[in-house]
Amino acid sequence: MGSGSLAAMTIFEDKYKPDMEEEEAKQLVRDAIAAGIYNDLGSGSNIDICVISKNKLDFIRPYDVANRKGERYGRYKCERGTTAVLTENVAHLEIEVVDETVQTMDTS
Repeated sequence: MGSGSLAAMTIFEDKYKPDMEEEEAKQLVRDAIAAGIYNDLGSGSNIDICVISKNKLDFIRPYDVANRKGERYGRYKCERGTTAVLTENVAHLEIEVVDETVQTMDTS
């Protein structure tokens, strides 16, 4: 599970029930993935699901698209020199590295 998993888990915890029909379970998974997409900037927009049963393995891509991109109607590119610079301040910083250490993380 990725960065949207916390939002997705809330949907599973709230709506899951034993012995769900396949279409109901697909909708639950779709809603959980959509919650992850809507509440995490790092997630994508397609909802892909995989149905695993005794008799089949079915990849459904895309099952749904949570965030459809809209049409652009205007020209959003500004030509160089068309935006005024009101003030400019460049500060040069001198940095001296005094001590550098590397620590390893225990992953066992």
